[in-house]
Amino acid sequence: MRRSRLVEKLRNNEPVRICALGHFIPAYVRMAAHFGFDAIWFDNEHRCFSEREVQAMLAHFHAFDIDCMLRAPTLEKTRLYRYLEDGATGLMIPHVSTPEKAKMLVDSVRFPPLGDRGLDGASLDSDFYLGDLDDYLVKANEETFLVVQIETPQAVENVEAIAATPGVTGMFVGPGDLGLRLRHLENGPTLDECFERVAAAAAKHGKAWGCPVSSVEDMQRRRDQGAQLLAHGGDFMALMKMLEGAAQTFDSVYGPRV
Repeated sequence: MRRSRLVEKLRNNEPVRICALGHFIPAYVRMAAHFGFDAIWFDNEHRCFSEREVQAMLAHFHAFDIDCMLRAPTLEKTRLYRYLEDGATGLMIPHVSTPEKAKMLVDSVRFPPLGDRGLDGASLDSDFYLGDLDDYLVKANEETFLVVQIETPQAVENVEAIAATPGVTGMFVGPGDLGLRLRHLENGPTLDECFERVAAAAAKHGKAWGCPVSSVEDMQRRRDQGAQLLAHGGDFMALMKMLEGAAQTFDSVYGPRV
């Protein structure tokens, strides 16, 4: 079974390099691997992909030896572990606000004794049944990861219990969703206070945590708080900046657009 670059970094107490992808761009996988990223946050929550498109993309992750952290659009048990069978190195699950939900996810994506994942053994993650089945069962629990997103005030309240859940690899703060919900609370915590609580819970229970970061300063701040799962860069903003720059070049030669 393919080893996880992300899991290896966490075992060595090193930070992980993550970028984001929300469109069907196989070349992006190759480019991210070339520039030294450990994992790509492949967003299936806010972007629409067919099952065959997902399978096609996951084959590229294996071909170029880079982890796929697939953000799943479902909580359906069989679909979750099918993403792993099809080649996702791990899953990111949005809006995990209770330890009960975290435990349900562990049951879905971990083999016994950690969870209750169904066994097939004939898919990409197990080398299409060409390897040792017992070795696969051990490696599947060791080399795949489960990252749960902290995106609600309730999740922040429960963050210690979530972090303490066996089988959860790490927590990923969604500042957009969390910040949106905090704005509707009276006398609630600030976003910075929420980050501090997540960082403290992760440190206490030996779990990784992270978030998206937008600048050097932002990355350094979260790194100083102990974050290891930091995501920076993605196809959406890259395309926006490229097209904006190209439009400005045209403007400089053709004149302003009318």
